Parts: sequence; structure tokens; C-alpha cells
Amino acid sequence: MKDDENLKTCESQLLCSLEEKPPLPTTILLAFQHIVTAFGGIVAVPLVVGSALGLPLSDIAFLVSATIFVSGITTFIQAYGIGPVGAKLPVVMGTDFTFVAPSIAVGAAGGMGLGIAGIVGATILGSFIEMILSRFVKPLMKYFPPIVTGTVVTLIGTTLLPVAMDWAAGGVGAKDYGSLRNVAISMGVLLIIVFLNHYGKGTLGSAAVLVGIFIGYIICWPLGMLNFQAVADASWFSLPVIFKFGVTFSLPALIAFIPAYLVTTIETVGVLIAVEEACEVENCEAEVSHDRIAKGLLADGVGSFIAGFFGSGANTSFSQNVGLIPLTKVASRYVVTVAGIILFFLGLFPKLATLIAIMPNPVLGGAGLVMFGIVAASGIKTLGGVKITNRNLIIIAVSLGLGLGTTFKPEYIANLPGIFKSLFSSGISTGTIVAFSLNLLLRERKPKGQIN
Repeated sequence: MKDDENLKTCESQLLCSLEEKPPLPTTILLAFQHIVTAFGGIVAVPLVVGSALGLPLSDIAFLVSATIFVSGITTFIQAYGIGPVGAKLPVVMGTDFTFVAPSIAVGAAGGMGLGIAGIVGATILGSFIEMILSRFVKPLMKYFPPIVTGTVVTLIGTTLLPVAMDWAAGGVGAKDYGSLRNVAISMGVLLIIVFLNHYGKGTLGSAAVLVGIFIGYIICWPLGMLNFQAVADASWFSLPVIFKFGVTFSLPALIAFIPAYLVTTIETVGVLIAVEEACEVENCEAEVSHDRIAKGLLADGVGSFIAGFFGSGANTSFSQNVGLIPLTKVASRYVVTVAGIILFFLGLFPKLATLIAIMPNPVLGGAGLVMFGIVAASGIKTLGGVKITNRNLIIIAVSLGLGLGTTFKPEYIANLPGIFKSLFSSGISTGTIVAFSLNLLLRERKPKGQIN
């Protein structure tokens, strides 16, 4: 039976539902699509932190491999589920830029001077914050009605769009930023994805993002945009080492990490809600939804705990991959489970991982513009089902205004006290906190003349 015949059309618009298993070749193809989408974010944090701390290239390479390796483990746990850990949703996991600032502060000689050992200790201790908070998801979720969740999902997409635009232009700080070549490549990839997704049949349509990225990759080859020297320099095989840099448990280091863990907790709840909606399971019983989110947040904490032992950064759910689900119409968690297994092995073979890591930014940008835009559109769709009263309009307007405002103008919060600066450093966390708070504070006004 052909692949496209196995991807059956459900009653919904999904070709493959959450619990369906596409044929193995199709699953592997779609898994690589998720990996390529998230890979830049996975490897960026250890590169930035390692460079900022002045580590030798060999140590930075180890951090990158460890991060990929742990990302594979935690992605598998989140998507497949192990006991009470894991949402069993198609969520890719990896370390987040939220942890860059506290990691540099803890590790740098000019900061706390604890080095990587201090970062490892803070990562392990801080992971218990999310594990504990995961036990309180159920009573909190009643405060996340569609007016809040729709706003949060919209913000997830819109706050990522500037990142995609920077990629499409060549990457922040690139000498050829915004060049005609970069614009042409990114728009070419975007158009390939759009047309394949709309007109492609079966697997071709579902793998439109991967096909578009692959074509863009090949186009960049003769243009000299691929650094194969980095691939040649990478080792073939590298085993992870537990506590390679040692471990130091420090209260000041933990305090530096607490705001970052609170921010990722908020963002993880938002991402899991967005994935539930994309997988069309948002209408399931509230009890089931609460349980999924609690298990997903617990997976964040357990993943970060594991990450500390291998020297990887704290792990969290990746919002970049949410847009792939409605775009490909494949919601199978088994696709992302396989993606976790592949990431696990890529962490053991740095040369193969480097082949993906050298992906030119304009190629990723073209794909990102489509995917992140779809996430934003999904949030708008949710808000479309909300009655637009004056109260709800205010909640949407202020939440989007402040969320996007801090994304585009982060200097606005530059002088806030440390913990508040961390909490509001992300447009997603800012918008979520504001929407959550206003939903509690603003009571719906009854029409004049209405009697209780």
C-alpha cells in the first residue's frame, strides 16, 4: 500500500491523527522535518554560552553534542510518554534562550565565576521547580479559557516571526543581511513549501517543509553558502560523559535560574495548549487536557534534571514546531517519537549533526515564515470563537500590545528589577501573564437593566 494511501483523511482536516502511525519511511521523513525545523534552536544556546564563557572549541563541541543527545531523550519522553512523565503529544524538546543570561551570569568569572559546574548544579536544582509546579496544573487550568489560550497561541506565532525574518535576511549581524540573494532564496523556499503543501498529494504534501528546505540547501551549495569545513572538522563519534565539567550546587546560582524556570513553565503551558489545538484534541474532556499538560510540564522538569547530568542546558518544549502540525496535517506523536530517537543518535555522531547545523539562515527563514505564521493564524482562529465584548477586546489588545511590544522593543523593560526583567523578557510570557491577570481582574459587565 502506498504511503499516501496510509495517511487517511479523518473526519477532521488532519491526514493523520495523534495516535495514528504513518508507514515507517513516511514517519522518518516527517521526523527529519521536525528535526530540521528545531535544530538551529537546539544548537544555538550551547554555542552562545560556550563562546561567551571563552571555552575551547573542543568543550563547545562537547556541549553541542550533549545538547542534541539530551534533546533526543527528552523529546522521546515527551512524545512517547514514560509512566506519568510526558504529554504524549508531538512536541520537540530542547534548551531555550531564556537560560542564556543566567548561564553566562553563573558561569562567567565576571559574574559568579562558578563555571560550567555551577550551571550544571543550578540546572539540576532548578528542574524541581517545574516538577513541583506540574502538580498544580489542574486547579490553574480553569483560568485559561479560550480568550487567554487564543491570545497565547497568537503570541507564540507572532513573536517568532521576527526571528524568521532575521533568518530569511541572512541572520543577525550577517554582512549580507537583506541581500537580494538571501531574499530570493528565502522566498523561493517559502513558495516551494506553499505550493507543495497546497497541491502536493499524500507524503509529498505532508513533507513540503522538508522538501523546500532540502531544495534550498542544494541551491546554496554552488553559491558557496555551505561551510563543509565545519563538517570535516567534526568528529565521527562522541560519547556523552556525565559530569564532565563537575557539579557545584550554589544557592545564588539557583536563584539566578529561578526566573528562567518560571518563564519556561508559562511558555510550556502555552505550547502544550497550542499543540492540543493543532492536534484537534482541544475539545476533549477538561480532565484529560489538564492531565496531559501536567505530564508535559513534568517532562520539562525531568528533562532538565537529565540535562544537568550531561552538561546540556535546561530543556523545554519548542514552539517552533507547533506550526508544522496544521501545515502538514500530520499530528502523529509517533513521528516526533522517532525524531527523538534520531536526535539521540545525532548527538553521538557530530559529523552528521554538523551537516544539519550548517543550514544557511535564508533557507530556515523561508520555512519559518510559513510555519510561525500558521501558529499565529491558529490562535486567531481560536479567538474567532470568542464573543468580542468590550472586556475581551481589552484583554486581547493589551496582551498582544505588551507581548509584541517587549518582543520588538526589549529595552522597554531594561531597567526593571532582575526577577521581573526575566519574567517579562519573553513576549510569550509577558502576554500570557497579562492575559491571565486581566481575565481574573476584569469582570464582564452586565447590560444595563439586567437583573441578577
